[in-house]
Amino acid sequence: MSDLRQIVDQGPMRGFQWLAIAVCVVLNMIDGFDVLVMAFTASSVTAQWSLSGAELGMLLSAGLLGMALGSLLLAPWADRIGRRALILLCLMLSGTGMVLSSLSQSPMQLALLRGLTGLGIGGILACSNVIASEYACARWRGLAVSLQSTGYALGATLGGLLAVWLLSHWGWRSVFLAGGLITFAAIPLVLLWLPESLDFLLSKQPRNALQRVNALAARLHQPSLSALPARPVQVAGSSGNPVLRLLEPGMLRSTLLIWLLFFLVMFGFYFIMSWTPKLLTSSGLSVQQGVTGGVLLSIGGIFGATLLGLLSARFPLSRVLAAFMLITAVMLLLFTGIGSSYLAALGMGLLIGLFSNGCVAGLYALSPLLYGASIRATGVGWAIGIGRGGAILSPTVAGLMLDGGWQPLELYGWFALVFVAAALLLLVLLPARQAAGLRSSQA
Repeated sequence: MSDLRQIVDQGPMRGFQWLAIAVCVVLNMIDGFDVLVMAFTASSVTAQWSLSGAELGMLLSAGLLGMALGSLLLAPWADRIGRRALILLCLMLSGTGMVLSSLSQSPMQLALLRGLTGLGIGGILACSNVIASEYACARWRGLAVSLQSTGYALGATLGGLLAVWLLSHWGWRSVFLAGGLITFAAIPLVLLWLPESLDFLLSKQPRNALQRVNALAARLHQPSLSALPARPVQVAGSSGNPVLRLLEPGMLRSTLLIWLLFFLVMFGFYFIMSWTPKLLTSSGLSVQQGVTGGVLLSIGGIFGATLLGLLSARFPLSRVLAAFMLITAVMLLLFTGIGSSYLAALGMGLLIGLFSNGCVAGLYALSPLLYGASIRATGVGWAIGIGRGGAILSPTVAGLMLDGGWQPLELYGWFALVFVAAALLLLVLLPARQAAGLRSSQA
């Protein structure tokens, strides 16, 4: 796209690039805390309002529905007004939703506020994923996005530990209030240390773009530009609508594949993360032991996302990702035989968390590489939004299965098939040479 873009792609990673990625990690921590806050408080909320499995599934799905809408409806605006500007707006939305959730007086109120919170989180996640990809050099891009994905697991882990303490001292409402305050605290971090996307500034050239690009050039130790490079020329016949451009002939196969992969993986992943604390409790463990099992899923995820990123710097990303999917399926099948053994649940939870979080991290690393700068946030946002459809559906499906007489641990065997299907699709439809040849610098 420009010499600056090539310098970012081919040059070494500089301090401000790692700092931008670190802020993206913090933003993803908010996503992890927000999703798991409902899982960790599920038993307490169920006890207070006498909820059925389907009603609890609705609450677990409400935030995910909001996230899907945020990814589908808000993320495309990042390709118009900027990644950073949209992140700030979405932090305000999600923080407000979390604080008001602590004041909810009925399941319906809580469900609506969970939706509002999710709306902001959906926009944040798409933008932070794109910025992490855009500010990483080509060699370490997979690792950078995977490290950004560890924020989810870090947020879930630290949030889970905080939730255990808050639940025992102040009740479930305090967990939501703490989450809202943490979300608002992220706003100064973005204002101080998260730069606007260089790709956005060069491709859209908003007001003061030259001044902002030169500020980034100085941080890259490059001379200032006297004028911006010519904007990328849109292909004749190409739609001006970024969503429609995802479905043009040259992009259709990749778009449909990434949508289906996100749907399947998130269908399985959010069942694991949303229901495991409750299902372990239903299998004979205490509430605190169930929450601890959920926390270990997230701890494993920290290592899983990092491991996937390191492996993807050496091996084709698609093959590493498919291997993680198949191993996750095997781990879920083994999980069905743990019974009510606390130690077995902890060990298997750690491994399942490692590989299942790695699956999500791999998709986050793959999706930005499929799209050019002018539609990248839209492409990633829609992929995540479609995936959230699976995330929304899976907790409700699990709740209905439980109400229908299924044993808690039996569900894991059926959800293992989802990861097998995703691995087969990836291996058959996306050759390794294609994944290895994609570059974030596409126009």
